[in-house]
Amino acid sequence: MESAPAAVMERERLTAEMAFRGDANKLDRAPSIVIKIRRRLPDFARSIKLKYVKLGIRHGGSPTSALPMLCVPALAAAAYSFLRLDVIYYSIDLLTCVSWLGTALILLTIYYLKRPRPVYLVEFACYKPGNELKISKQSFLDMTKSTGSFDENALNFQTKITEKSALGDETYLPPGIQARPPRLNMEEARKEAEAVMFGCLDALFASTGIDPRRDVRILIVNCSLFNPTPSLASMIINHYKMREDVKSFNLGGMGCSAGLIAIDLAKDMLQANPNAYAVVLSTENITLNWYFGNDRSMLLSNCIFRMGGAAALLSNRRADAGRAKYRLLHTVRTHKGATDECFNCVYQREDDKGKVGVSLARELMVVAGDALKTNITTLGPLVLPLTEQLKFLKSLMMRRVFRVKGVRPYIPDFRRAFEHFCVHAGGRAVLEEKLGDNPSVQFT
Repeated sequence: MESAPAAVMERERLTAEMAFRGDANKLDRAPSIVIKIRRRLPDFARSIKLKYVKLGIRHGGSPTSALPMLCVPALAAAAYSFLRLDVIYYSIDLLTCVSWLGTALILLTIYYLKRPRPVYLVEFACYKPGNELKISKQSFLDMTKSTGSFDENALNFQTKITEKSALGDETYLPPGIQARPPRLNMEEARKEAEAVMFGCLDALFASTGIDPRRDVRILIVNCSLFNPTPSLASMIINHYKMREDVKSFNLGGMGCSAGLIAIDLAKDMLQANPNAYAVVLSTENITLNWYFGNDRSMLLSNCIFRMGGAAALLSNRRADAGRAKYRLLHTVRTHKGATDECFNCVYQREDDKGKVGVSLARELMVVAGDALKTNITTLGPLVLPLTEQLKFLKSLMMRRVFRVKGVRPYIPDFRRAFEHFCVHAGGRAVLEEKLGDNPSVQFT
């Protein structure tokens, strides 16, 4: 039997929509009422978990980041010693002044030598397939029907999802899927991967003037569902004849979050390797992952996944600061896989007919929204101005220390920290449910 807190949580995630059908003015036809029950995300603004705030404080940087602040009292002490110089204590006060100045100089030197290296996004490039691979929504639905693999309910479901997915008529599918009959084999999957990866990288290297044979020291590739041998990273190294000491990584099975995980990994590698370039490539291969069954949870990927990829050039060279588009300030990662609900929300499996696909659970929106809230909470101590942090601390002290009843936790205003560009790899719907109609939020 479900526990009481879980039952309350489930009721809070249900909302009713009521609509009228028919014309009440016509006596021969009484209006009917249609009530739809749908799930919604919990109200994440009700509380803040302090363990994630503490995690954000620990993310604040290396121990040497506090050294510049320690220089302030040292300089103040040196100034005080200098101002109180007189005839009797001239030599003593002068020695004290020099000692404090030396202390401040040592602290600044240690900070300069041990400070984290800045990481810059120099340039990025996206892959655009040729027009021969373009497919409209209607062509996609006609292609799906022509396979003969889907029943009427599955076809209707795919039609509904396609019309509401926000995908237009400028999307692309690989030739292996568009062929009749489909050519779904390893050769076609490799061709798709090569076209996407080399298309991105050729454009990236051409726009930046980087020589992949000499300059790239770190290579990170992520693709969740297609992991051949040799790896995708090895395919890139072989194609561009990269240097033998290149540090390469191939991330698989990590879903939509792998792109951000790859950036975090590149940042760590650049911190350990001075004057280096890192290339991060993110893609997904769909030739061997097209689902030909009738399970609705596994049909979603057919409707929303398309052909594409992107590559980014990261650098820790100060010479690139002038031409870089952005500088990376903070990366925050939270792994929710320890809970079964999160672990099973995106799951590759076989249906009852033995056909393999990726199942997207109904709990995906709740899981993604909760993870987004966790990351924003962790990011708070790193980006919020001091005034917002003091307001949060005040409410925390009133509730935890002075035990004042009726004091709700203060929810900081992140608009005071930056203009919101909230990019969620899992989809726009997560942001709309989590953030609501906030005019300061721009969806990308």
